[in-house]
Amino acid sequence: MKSIYFDNSATTRTDDEVLKVMLPYFSESYGNPSSIYKIGRDNKKAIEDSREKVANVLNCEPQEIYFTAGGSESDNMALKGIAYANKNKGNHIITSKIEHPAILETCKQLEKEGFEVSYVGVDENGILDLEELKSAIKPTTTLISVMFANNEIGTIQPIKEIGELAKRRGIVFHTDAVQAIGSVRIDVQELNIDALSLSGHKFYGPKGIGALYIRKGIKFDKFINGGHQERNKRAGTENVPGIVGLGKAIEIAYRDLDEHTKQIKDLRDYYVSQVIKRIPYIKVNGDMKSRLPGNSNISFRFIEGEGLLLNLDLKGICASSGSACSSGSLDPSHVLLAIGLPHEIAHGSLRISIGKYNTKEEIDYLLDNLVEIVQRLRDMSPLWEKFVEEENK
Repeated sequence: MKSIYFDNSATTRTDDEVLKVMLPYFSESYGNPSSIYKIGRDNKKAIEDSREKVANVLNCEPQEIYFTAGGSESDNMALKGIAYANKNKGNHIITSKIEHPAILETCKQLEKEGFEVSYVGVDENGILDLEELKSAIKPTTTLISVMFANNEIGTIQPIKEIGELAKRRGIVFHTDAVQAIGSVRIDVQELNIDALSLSGHKFYGPKGIGALYIRKGIKFDKFINGGHQERNKRAGTENVPGIVGLGKAIEIAYRDLDEHTKQIKDLRDYYVSQVIKRIPYIKVNGDMKSRLPGNSNISFRFIEGEGLLLNLDLKGICASSGSACSSGSLDPSHVLLAIGLPHEIAHGSLRISIGKYNTKEEIDYLLDNLVEIVQRLRDMSPLWEKFVEEENK
């Protein structure tokens, strides 16, 4: 059975153009970029060409881009590097309650090392409370880290306002833009962003490669010791095929951005409207205006997300639950709890993330199966039975 893929927020298929430019660096142009002979110098130039492509998209200088192994490493490198390098100024960090675990777990680790972290709340649509953010700032605050767009509910944060606030207060502003790059135009100068994380496999590039933008003049400690690579901040022989692939992927993403954004958003809006029309007792999570174009997150009352995912998988449909059940946890998503959903509703959430390779025919296949599966699961649910009895009284 062929899989129909609706989990593009988790990872995307590598674009054929990207794969094509990567292949020579596995076999033909395999030199170590630190070598002085020609195949080494050629690979060094390929790295710098990709660095320039990333910088052009973000409107920054190439020397402000550092290549990493992915979004989680970029987040760790930003938070730890900036926190350690500026601890003489203060030990206070501000973030939000709905960040990716790469941020939240790093903050927990920093707390163990003596740093203080404030976790700012969000409203029912997942939008950061700017007044709470302002109130959280202290004389010891050195870093604010707020994600550009949420990976579960797709909500885009008021990044420009946060950047302006941080700049006025002399605080470094980092944003985890892993979900946003490839879907939203981001100008780090206009938005006053001092540091930004991204990952290649979220915009049709390869896995295992990411980048970190750090504004020139921002102090941050080296992340990996052992060599001079990445301007002495991250030691280790560079992943040349991955870097070349990331550069090509980000170039394609912004070359075709307007066309693909409209295509993806139209499919997403069609899907959401049909679910609302055809399935009762649901809740659409997140803000429908300030939102990534391909993201939808819907809670289906009286069922659990894990059962929904397993039944969709039997039909060849790949999706994601708003619940963390599939990862071995019995707790619902921290994001859905943060926007005020009760546990029983948060457990029944489904994230569909649409990409450039999806079609309307695939959406219709998903909808037909979703209607049948939701009703079947509800028919087996004691909660649904009790609800129906009370409705019929």
